[in-house]
Amino acid sequence: MSVNRPAAAIILAAGEGTRMKSKLPKVLHELNGRSMLGHVLYASRELDPQNTVVVVGHARDQVRSHLEDVAPEAVTAVQEEQNGTGHAVRMAVEDLAAKGIELSGTVVLTCGDTPLLRGTTLAALVAAHEKEGNAVTVLSARVPDPHGYGRIVRDAHGSFTEIVEHADATPEQHRVDEINSGMYAFDGALLSQVVQRLSTDNAKGEEYITDAVALLRGDGHRVDAWIAEDWNEVQGVNNRVQLSEARRILNDRLLTEHMLSGVTIVDPATTWVDAQVSIGADTVLHPNSRLHGTTEIGEDAQVGPGADLRDTLVGDGAKVRETTADGAEIGPGATVGPYTYLRPGTRLAERTKAGAFVEVKNSNVGTGSKIPHLTYVGDADIGVDSNIGCSSVFVNYDGVNKSRSTIGDHVRIGSDNTIVAPVRVGDGAYSGAGTVVRDDVPPGALAVSEGNRQRNVEGWTRRKRPGTPSAEAAEQAERHRADDAKKQ
Repeated sequence: MSVNRPAAAIILAAGEGTRMKSKLPKVLHELNGRSMLGHVLYASRELDPQNTVVVVGHARDQVRSHLEDVAPEAVTAVQEEQNGTGHAVRMAVEDLAAKGIELSGTVVLTCGDTPLLRGTTLAALVAAHEKEGNAVTVLSARVPDPHGYGRIVRDAHGSFTEIVEHADATPEQHRVDEINSGMYAFDGALLSQVVQRLSTDNAKGEEYITDAVALLRGDGHRVDAWIAEDWNEVQGVNNRVQLSEARRILNDRLLTEHMLSGVTIVDPATTWVDAQVSIGADTVLHPNSRLHGTTEIGEDAQVGPGADLRDTLVGDGAKVRETTADGAEIGPGATVGPYTYLRPGTRLAERTKAGAFVEVKNSNVGTGSKIPHLTYVGDADIGVDSNIGCSSVFVNYDGVNKSRSTIGDHVRIGSDNTIVAPVRVGDGAYSGAGTVVRDDVPPGALAVSEGNRQRNVEGWTRRKRPGTPSAEAAEQAERHRADDAKKQ
């Protein structure tokens, strides 16, 4: 929907949120990969406002620090004391004025605790506001239970007349199901004037932005209310029960979008995705899968059951089951799991395998290489088409420093090996079962343990495994080594 660029988006986020029973400010509680405030900022950003102002108060330093990460374009206005919504808006308007910014155009006012709000809804609100030439347009919604909300009162012709708070409503008005969301589109110039006229002559002694609507109407300006299509979008989150409910609604919305884009989700009830996750067509998500952060799944992949992936890339056609991955890359056609842990810095190339009870950390595994089961690989570079035997351990830490190991192409590491870094195993080399590899292994050699010593049997692969890819890789490496020796 094309609308004029708003002069400003003002987001109210100064409240303490005592009902959350939390040390964390209410608006910073997360659902589906973003804070509540982050979701509102994302929706507002779709309007491309000229200015974004977040009104802060309680725990302002925490909120500001969060904004630096998620919305560096936003500025903050401080509400020292929470003296009502109108007072908060006045702080934002005055802060912009102090910066020499005059509000000319539409100003959108939202709340930082409405994480289900969509940018498309704000765009529709602004479009309706500008089309009718309103001084203010209230974002309203028809809700199943309007108890506690201010009611939208309309005349016999359906025209908006006023907002009546629940406590002041007549029995007839209590039956009205259209409520005030607390979000608005204002004419910026009129807003700048009317916030200076807000009174504290009420039971709480606070300035209410709802009074601005009555003042503008009393001045003869056109005011209206625009009804949101989905009432869930305007629901504020005030406690952890409501946070959980919002999380489920948002998750269902995200899953629906993915399914309509060609993703199969076997059991939506047990599948969770964050807002920034991307999934390619014809990928299947199996039950109990959780995709967090900036995880990207390619096409034709099989993820789950039981996959828990954070900030992880999964290539086309990969299969990932019962796996925890954090900051990892899984190449196209790779097979991972079950019961696998991929830690940050793990890079699995195309057609690799990290099997049952394998842990990989800060390592590169080359195309076609396999780590089938019961193995720890840390701080290593493994070449193409190599195999790491069962129950092997890469010893990367000596108690002070961490060191890397390098495994060449077409290498066969025997079962129950200990690779003591730093060490290099040449192309086409083998190691016997139970070997402790402390020294470099030449290409094509067999490394075995003899007591407390390591012995390398030179040329073993060429003699014992002729015609294999390992033998060919070893012979090529030996030729390169001979050529290098001649050059020296």
